Amino acid sequence: MLTMKEWMELVDYKVTEGDSYGWACFGPNSYQLSSWNGRHDDGGYSFNIVFSTKSQKVYEVSMCDYTLDRAYRMIHPDYVKKHEKEATSRSVNLNEAWDDVDYVDLEVVDDFIQKALAIKAGEEYDTRVSVPVEFTDAEFATYARMAHEQDITLNQLIEHALRRALDLHKETGVLVAE
Repeated sequence: MLTMKEWMELVDYKVTEGDSYGWACFGPNSYQLSSWNGRHDDGGYSFNIVFSTKSQKVYEVSMCDYTLDRAYRMIHPDYVKKHEKEATSRSVNLNEAWDDVDYVDLEVVDDFIQKALAIKAGEEYDTRVSVPVEFTDAEFATYARMAHEQDITLNQLIEHALRRALDLHKETGVLVAE
């Protein structure tokens, strides 16, 4: 999860708003900060963080790219279920960032940071989502050989396998690992 320090550096320590977090899912000491560049049109963006005022633990970070109508967020894994439960009890669409724009949930801190830096700079960025994967040394060697045999990178091999698994899931409703 992103740290307070990382978030503050991303926004160049420019905080434009702050208030108590209105939901109970992150506990009584939850506070939210925003850094907004003041525009909702060409080049508009905002970055948000929810954290504990006692421990400085970060519960959620999000960013909105108003120029391209994209929104990304990361929720601390220990609090995802609590957040979902409270959204359900409040009859809130948890995925909606704003009108007709849903959040894309990210899992990799560097993915969040790279997208944030590009949004802030008004640059193009990769809209794909980085997915953390872990392999044993033996699995890594096997997959590296497979990629070499196909004359593609290991990343390309993994991306292809993940896309195929998702396509099969869409067709059959069953998630199959290859």
